[in-house]
Parts: sequence; structure tokens; C-alpha cells
Amino acid sequence: MYAVDDACVDIKYLVLGLIENNVYIISDGKGTIVVDPSCHCEAILEELDGQKVDAIVLTHHHYDHIGAAFDLRQATGAPVVASAADAPFIEVEELAKRDMRKTKACPIDRKAADGETLEVGNMKWRVIATPGHTPGGLCLYLAPEFGSYPEKAPVLIAGDTLFHSSIGRTDFEGGSMEDMRASLKKLAVLPDETVVLPGHNILTTVGAERERVFARYA
Repeated sequence: MYAVDDACVDIKYLVLGLIENNVYIISDGKGTIVVDPSCHCEAILEELDGQKVDAIVLTHHHYDHIGAAFDLRQATGAPVVASAADAPFIEVEELAKRDMRKTKACPIDRKAADGETLEVGNMKWRVIATPGHTPGGLCLYLAPEFGSYPEKAPVLIAGDTLFHSSIGRTDFEGGSMEDMRASLKKLAVLPDETVVLPGHNILTTVGAERERVFARYA
């Protein structure tokens, strides 16, 4: 388990699965979300140690981001949040398993749309639709005034849209480089100090990616 020190809320994360997914547990002391439960539900529950989960957020439908969603929903009773565009690939058995992985279909309790606010505890996460990696990719942004530590940095849950020095692949089914460029332009306006929580690999900031990513793609 790793911890993030400079963000406006408490963030810890596990690295799970064959392609090393980051699974985030984020809390402001009033509410808690789990982001992209990749696999090994029991490991996520162990780290939660009885902590109540208020929402399970799925940034997109790929199997390595949703593999433990069904079991975690069953174990915690927490609602699952995803986009309407990606929901069929998570909810429908044959679509959830179309990549031949043993992924359980999982009901989506809330279909979040661009510009909406996801409120958990005192946190108010702004939903940013970021198609490109998948048609229904989502990012979520939290301004410091809605966190536990308003003097610290804002947070972006980036899924597989933005990575350290890179972006999500667009050559999978449903991917689009044109959409990805438009999505990156949305993220490029966020404050430089924003802590970026990617779906894989090491954490970064919006400012650090201005030359490495945004100048190239956005």
C-alpha cells in the first residue's frame, strides 16, 4: 500500500494485477471512494479494514479496471459509478467478457455525465468526460476547497487518459485519437499543481505533463 502526501484528501493505493493497476482508496474522513478495483477484492477489503465505502468509481470499462467491481459491490453495498457509454460493457455479461478475461458483469448504479458533480462526504468531484481510450472514459477532479486539506493540491483521477509522460492507447476497439486530443485539452486547463492519479505507473502532476504530453497531443 502506498500513500499520497501532498493532495487535498487522504489517498492510498494498491498496485494489483498482471499489468499493475493502481487501485485508489480516497477519503476525506466523511466519505470514501474506491477507484478502479482491478482484481483481488479480498486485498482491497483488507486495506479498507472495515472502512465504509460510499462509492466505487470505474473510469472505463476495460477488464483490468473492473475485475473486482462486482465482488466489492457485493461485499460493501456501495453504489458503482461509471459512464453511460461504457456501462453496457460492464453490466452485460457477454460484453464484460468479450476480451476472454474472467470478468464478472457488474450493475452500474449511477451513470455519471460530463459536468456532473459526484458528492461523497464533503468531497465534490467534478466529472470530466474523456473519451479516447474508450468511448465512455471518465476523469474526476477535486478542488482543494472540497477536500480535507484546502491548503494542499487538487486531485485528478485520470484513469487511462493521462499518465506520467504518456497517454492511454487509442488503438483498442472504441478508441479514438481525435477524441483523446479533445479530452487532453480539457485536462490541460487544470492547475499545474494538480496531483494526477493514473490507472497505471507512477503519479504525476498536470504541470509536469505540459511539455511531455499536452504540448504534443493537446
